[in-house]
Amino acid sequence: MNSLKTAVVLTTLVTRLRENESWCGETHVQKAAYILQELLEVPTGFEFILYKHGPFSFDLRAELTALRADGLLQLEPQAPPYGPRIAATKLSEKLQELFPKTFNRFNYRIDFVAESLKGKGVVELERLATALYVTREILSEGTPSDRAQKLVDLKPHVTLEEASAAIEQIDNLMENAQSKLN
Repeated sequence: MNSLKTAVVLTTLVTRLRENESWCGETHVQKAAYILQELLEVPTGFEFILYKHGPFSFDLRAELTALRADGLLQLEPQAPPYGPRIAATKLSEKLQELFPKTFNRFNYRIDFVAESLKGKGVVELERLATALYVTREILSEGTPSDRAQKLVDLKPHVTLEEASAAIEQIDNLMENAQSKLN
């Protein structure tokens, strides 16, 4: 996918996250983009690694910065101790209009992710995205309990009960996502 089409996907994702009551800080966008790419097969091409708070892409961070420089995204400062929120600009709406095929091709997948992550905070997003990472990258053939234990091994601050719940949620999301791909 070229950079303009990627910009359409990311700015639409930011808009939909905010419409679905997401705080929409960088961590929210990182986890949502990871789920969008890995679960719903939107070919953004970002490389994710398991990092401090779950899957993270330095390429995506650079792209978000570039979109801000291009006037397609903006930061909205918040009162301490909160970090800034990301918002799409009016210019991003014009870009989406220039690429209606891209917008229409991925819009329902973006909506699915934004609705699925509705109201989730960074702690829950970390668990959920890490559950997907464990399921896809580490133990694709593992049982739910094996995957939950691996999540705990990778993230010792996550309890086994929280990890099991995240694995169950991601399994349900994976099942529901399949219907969006067909």
